[in-house]
Amino acid sequence: MTGTTLDYHSDSISLRVVEALADETNTDAHELEPLYNAVDPEALDQLFQPDSTADISVEFEYDGLLVGVRSDGTVTVDGTVHDSR
Repeated sequence: MTGTTLDYHSDSISLRVVEALADETNTDAHELEPLYNAVDPEALDQLFQPDSTADISVEFEYDGLLVGVRSDGTVTVDGTVHDSR
């Protein structure tokens, strides 16, 4: 039996956002307020599918920080680029 293993660093934009927030705030990701307090992580993941060709960008505030996500996989926190595909 074969299965598919997800690479969460390339498959889940919501987890990359959490990692960027943890990096920006010098906080362990497990100690952050849940992302769903600011944005629906499942909806974010649905918008930013790895195989999508749509040109999308989303901005939202998380604990006083401006988070941006672009369809090329770029994640910014207060203007600092933290991740891209």
